[in-house]
Amino acid sequence: QVQLVESGGGLVQPGGSLRLSCAASGRTNTLYSMGWFRQPPGKEREFVAAILLSGGATYVENSSLKGRFTISRDNAENTMFLQINSLEPEDTAIYYCAAAEGSIATPQYWGQGTQVTVSS
Repeated sequence: QVQLVESGGGLVQPGGSLRLSCAASGRTNTLYSMGWFRQPPGKEREFVAAILLSGGATYVENSSLKGRFTISRDNAENTMFLQINSLEPEDTAIYYCAAAEGSIATPQYWGQGTQVTVSS
């Protein structure tokens, strides 16, 4: 089993920045990929970004996010990060960390989520 714990969410003004963290523990040596998903109010959960734990290749979902969202990891600390710059009200959501033993498209493990609210 793998446990995931997110942190770093909060209330931020439009244009501000946040760095979300996801600490993994347990059988992390079984993991192949990790990623971030988010669920805006009243909407379905959506994929945001992913990173491969071996090699560090990254992927951010779409052009509207790529210039503002950066995913990274510290393998030594078993921690993944999501840096979000130029936050917009549309970024308001619960952000979830996920991990998979294969593709992040089908995660086996989820964190509890951290709330990000962008509002003036």
